[in-house]
Amino acid sequence: MKATGEQILFLLKTRGASRTGDIASRLGLTRQGARQQLEKLAAEGLIYFADERDGVGRPRRSWSLTAKADAQFPDTHSALTLELLGAVAAEFGEAGLDRLIARRERDSLDAYGAAMGGLTDLRARLRRLAGLRRAEGYMAEVSEDEEGLLLIENHCPICAAASACHGLCRSELAIFQAVLGEDCRVERIDHILAGARRCAYRVTQATV
Repeated sequence: MKATGEQILFLLKTRGASRTGDIASRLGLTRQGARQQLEKLAAEGLIYFADERDGVGRPRRSWSLTAKADAQFPDTHSALTLELLGAVAAEFGEAGLDRLIARRERDSLDAYGAAMGGLTDLRARLRRLAGLRRAEGYMAEVSEDEEGLLLIENHCPICAAASACHGLCRSELAIFQAVLGEDCRVERIDHILAGARRCAYRVTQATV
C-alpha cells in the first residue's frame, strides 16, 4: 500500500467519516488523486462509502473504515493476552483477575504520576497524559469543544483484553481521574466497546 493509502486510513481512524474533498484538502491531494486512492482502498475492502444529500445537487460521498481495516491498527498481543486472562480466571477466579487489574492500575499510576513532573495546570497534565497514552499506542489527543476539554483515544491496543475483562476499562477511568487530580471530573462519553469509533473522556474543572 502506498504511503498515501496509509495516510488516508490514519485520517479516517482519527477523524471518522470524511468526505472526498476534506480528505484531499487535509493530505494535500487533488480530488482526483484522493478519489483514486479511496477507490483502491475500497476495492481492498478497507473502507466503504455512503452518499449523503446536503441540500440540492448531487449527494456527497463520505468514507469510513471497515472492520477489516482494524488489522491495520493491531490489538497488542491480543491472542496471548486473552489466553493469559483465561488462565488467571481459571486458576484464581474473579478475585485473581481483580488483583491483576489492581496491580496494573498501581503500576500505571506510579508511571504516569512520575511523568507529570510536578505539573499543576489541568491542560498541561492532560496533554502530558495524552502523550503517554499515545506512546502506548492509543492514538490519543487532547481536544476542546464548547463544553470543555476532551481526552480522545482513537485506538485501543488492548481492545480484545478489555472485551473479555471489562474491569480494565473501569480501571483506566479511575487511573485518569487519579492522575489528573481531585480538582477535576473525568467522564467517559464515547466507548469503543459500546460501538463508538473511539473512546473519549470529558474533563471538567471542578468548581470551588
